[in-house]
Amino acid sequence: MSEKTFIIAELSANHGGDLNIAIETIRAAKRTGADAIKLQTYTADTITLECYKEHFKITQGTFWDGQYLYDLYKEASLPWEWHAKLFEVAKEEGLVCFSSPFDKTAVDFLENLNCPIYKVASLEITDIPLIRYMASKGKPIIMSTGIANIEDIELALKTCRDAGNIQITLLKCTTAYPAEPQDANLLTIADLKEKFGVKAGLSDHTLGIEAPIVAVALGAEVIEKHFILNKDVGGPDAHFSLDEKEFTEMVNGVRKAEKLIGKVDYKMTEKNKRSREFSRSLFVAENVKKDDIITEENIRSVRPAYGMHPKFYDEVIGKKFNKDVEKGIPLSWDLINKV
Repeated sequence: MSEKTFIIAELSANHGGDLNIAIETIRAAKRTGADAIKLQTYTADTITLECYKEHFKITQGTFWDGQYLYDLYKEASLPWEWHAKLFEVAKEEGLVCFSSPFDKTAVDFLENLNCPIYKVASLEITDIPLIRYMASKGKPIIMSTGIANIEDIELALKTCRDAGNIQITLLKCTTAYPAEPQDANLLTIADLKEKFGVKAGLSDHTLGIEAPIVAVALGAEVIEKHFILNKDVGGPDAHFSLDEKEFTEMVNGVRKAEKLIGKVDYKMTEKNKRSREFSRSLFVAENVKKDDIITEENIRSVRPAYGMHPKFYDEVIGKKFNKDVEKGIPLSWDLINKV
C-alpha cells in the first residue's frame, strides 16, 4: 500500500448475477479513481447451512428481514468461475484485486489466483481457525472490527502474529446496513492505530461520502466502501452502495482532504512571504513637523507592512520626529530622534 489513502471499491453482491455487470463495475471503479476492487469469495454452503429453522431467519430490523441466510447468500454470492476473469480485468485496469474468503477452501482457491491481500470480514473476526489459515499465507491482512470487542481484536491480532504475519490493517466498521452517522465513532480509528500498533482505516456503511473524508482527516490509511455500477442493478447491497458518480465524488473528497492535511510545517512559503506585505506596521497617520512628539494620533499600526514592526509602538510613543513628515510615510528609526 502506498502513502496515500488506499481506497477500496467493494463489489460485494453488486453484480446482479451477470458477469458483464461485474466486469463493467470493475472498469467503472477504475474511472472513479479507486485503488482496488474487493470481491467476496463464498457460496451459500460455505457460509451457512441450507436450513430453514428460525435460527437461520433474519429478524433484526434490517433491509433483509424475513429472508433466510441460505437464500440471501445464494443470491448475493459471486460465482467462483468468474473470479479469474475479474482478476484479469482488474489487472488490465491497473487495480489491485483481492477478496474476503469465508472458509479455507476459498483461501486455497484465491491462492491459485495469486490474491495479494486477504480481508477478514467483520462477522468473521471471531473465526480464529480461518484467520490463522489466511495469515499463514504471508499476505497482508485487512480486518474489519464491526462486531468485535477489544478481546476479539487482541485474539485476532495474536493469531496473525503467531502465524508470523505482521502486515495487518484494522478497519473501524459499524455493522449496520446502512449505519447511522452517530454510530460511526470515527475517533476510534486513531485509537486502533495507537492501541494495537497497526495501520488503521474505515470500512464504511453510512450513506453518503462524508464519513470517509472525515476518517482520512482523522488518520485513516485505508477506506473501503460498497460500490455499484448503478442503482438499477439492484440486489441485497444496492441500498447502501455508492454509484459511479457518488464514488468519484468520495475519491475526489479524500484526495482533497489529503492535500488539506499536508504535514506539520512552520516554514514560510513564497506566497506567505508576499502576503506578509499586507500585514500591519507603523505609519505616520497625519502631517507632522520636526520636533513634534510622537503620539497615538500621529502614528498608527495599519496595513501594509512597509513601516516599523508594531512591537516598537510603545517604545516610540513620546519620542520626537527629527524632520517634517507627510501622512502615509512608513515610520522608521531615521525619522525619530534617538533621545
